[in-house]
Parts: sequence; C-alpha cells; structure tokens
Amino acid sequence: MRQRSLIAITAALSAGALTLTACGSRDSDDKGSDSGGGTTVTIGVDAPLTGDLSALGLGIKNSVDLAAKTANKKKYVDGVTFKIEALDDQAQPSSGQQNATKLVADKSVLGVVGPLNSSVAESMQKVFDDAKLVEVSPANTNPALTQGTDWQNSKKRVYNSYFRTATTDAIQGPFAAQYLFNDAKKKKVFVIDDKKTYGAGLAATFTKEFQKLGGAVAGTEHINPDSKDFSAIATKVKNSGADVVYYGGEYPQAGPLSKQIKAAGAKIPVVGGDGIYSADFIKLAGASAAGDLATSVGAPVEELPSAKEFVANYKAEGYKEAFEAYGGYSYDSAWAIIEAVKKVVDDNDGKLPDDARAKVTAAMQNVSFDGVTGKVSFDEFGDATNKQLTVYAVENGAWKSVKSGTYTG
Repeated sequence: MRQRSLIAITAALSAGALTLTACGSRDSDDKGSDSGGGTTVTIGVDAPLTGDLSALGLGIKNSVDLAAKTANKKKYVDGVTFKIEALDDQAQPSSGQQNATKLVADKSVLGVVGPLNSSVAESMQKVFDDAKLVEVSPANTNPALTQGTDWQNSKKRVYNSYFRTATTDAIQGPFAAQYLFNDAKKKKVFVIDDKKTYGAGLAATFTKEFQKLGGAVAGTEHINPDSKDFSAIATKVKNSGADVVYYGGEYPQAGPLSKQIKAAGAKIPVVGGDGIYSADFIKLAGASAAGDLATSVGAPVEELPSAKEFVANYKAEGYKEAFEAYGGYSYDSAWAIIEAVKKVVDDNDGKLPDDARAKVTAAMQNVSFDGVTGKVSFDEFGDATNKQLTVYAVENGAWKSVKSGTYTG
C-alpha cells in the first residue's frame, strides 16, 4: 500500500501554498484549458485526505503539488502550466469510483496520481481505462491490479492506463518473510489480517514464503477494520507461543493491536508492510512499539542522494504535514505524468493533440527518468521496474532503516 515519516515537517503552511483548484475547462476534446496563450493541464489526485489514513493521503497530495509547482518554475513543458485537483476518497472504494468519474469529466485532467488503497484502485481502474486517462499509483501493492486475478499462475495485463511506482506484495510479503526467518531468526509466526484487499493479499504472500523457508504458523486471525478492541486476539497470540506477529493491514488498527498484544504479555514484535510504516503507528502503539518492524517500498528517501532536493523543497514549501510513506513515490508518479505530457507536446509541434489523453497514456509506457526514489520506469504490466524494499524498526520512538535489498525468489 503505501513511508517516509522519519522527517517531521512542522513548518506552518505558507499562505497560498496549497491552492488546489481544478482547471475550469470543460472542452469537448482532450486538450487542457487555454489560459492566456498557454495551456493548463490538471493532474488529478485521489487519496484519503480525511479519516484514519489521512496522514498518508495528505503526504501524497502535497508531494504531487510540489511536482506541479516544480515543473512550472522550471517551465519544463513549454507552454504548459500544471495544476492539481485533489479529491478525498476516505479510503472507500465507492468514493474512489465517484472521484474517478469526476476527474474523467474534467477534460483538462490528463493524468491522475493515486489512490492509496488497492481496494479503492479496483473501483477506479475501469473508469479511467474507458476514458483512456492514465493513472499512476504511488502506493498500491496488490499484484492483481496489474497482472490479473490469476497472477500467480498466468500474468495478464488488464488495464493499459494503470501504472504504479510502488513494487507489489508479490515481492514485499516474501521479502519480509526472508528477513524474519533468515535475519531475525523468527521461526513461529501468528498471522493476522484485516480482510481487505491489501492486508489479506500481503498476509497471504508473506505466509507462503515463511512456510516455504521452514517457518511455522502458530495461528491465524482476521480482524474487523472498524474495531479498536483486540484483547481476545491478543490473548490468542500470547497462548500460541509465537515469537513474532505478522499483520496485513494499516496503521490505524496495527498500532492498537501491537499495544494490546504487548499488554497481554506477549513481548514479541509486530511486523507489517508499508501500510503500517507511518509515524502514526508509533503514536498509537506507544512505548511498547519498540522493536516492531515494517517493510516499505524502495530505499529510505532520506538516505537517497537523489531525494535531497525533494526533501529540501518540500520543507521550503511549508507543507504542514510530513510527506510520509509515499511522498517520494507520489512526486515521481506526478513527474511521470509530466514527462508523458512533455513527450506528447514535443511530438505535436509544441501543442496538445485532440486525443491528448490517449497519447499521454501511450507515452507513459516508455517514460524513464532518474527520480526522487531512483530510476523510474515501467515494465510490460505497468509495474515499477524498481524492486527495492527496506525493513524498518521502531527505535527510540522513530522508524529506523535496518536493511535494504530486493527479494530473491
């Protein structure tokens, strides 16, 4: 799903820093709106901007906004000004689908960054694909979104308009299993998931690899994502004799779950994927979170030379929220759209063609550039070619990277 919560950006939001308005054009073709001799292109954003997952969603929105502003300052696409329109899906598939329909109706929108949740993406893909509107997610990790529901046996691309800069759970789950079994020497796991597309899928790929390595599953449970009382499950974990818990889900539930497992007497680490890699997990789990682990896509943004400018510019822009887990990937997703628009404009004598959406979608397949998160390009399924992952541990009240690498299957 979804990391860079290591830097807490607390500067007050500067006046006008987030003027997130849609371009007003509703032309009958796919061109951006014409504004004073130039063309305005809107990059849509769909993410949870309110609710439990808003920390991640706001980091996505701000990072896309920064990419648009950077392109404008550099005059990166001659004659084109970029704006963003950010819509709140509240992590709900029905809201995501409504947002997709709204973005499609705005003809100035030539690309969309988002969503955060794989379950929301499932509701949006066809809407965008029917309109030939490209979508680039910085956070979706469910393999079926790009490789079809039978991806474990026969990979087949379903939607040509869907791309992502995050690697998938087909890699993330096994990567975590290898670290826990080989590096952390954990042999007996209790597996819990939230029954959602992301969480259940991640837990399944983790479990398969952990057992393949020789690890044992001490027990399994499913939680209600709306619940905050996990005392019964915590007791089961304690009685199981497990030396580690793997949780497939997101931080609003993972934090309280970790706290209650420790309170029940099971002093063992809780481990999850990128969905728990947020400063808010540590706030919710409290002091007992020390030693808990999370995997996340890519290398730590703060440690990448390529990300220094992004981190500095984000801070200078004065966003009041941290860029969080997907900031760098959101910036790169937006920049991929900007690169595709530039290619289409350059190929059409400096103007957007009437079928700009279809042309931008086609151009995305061959986009390749050095981004915040490293090399950005896409394979034949629309998946990121960057397969790196990182394990983080809670130390002294913050996430610290402990190992980066790639899954060796």
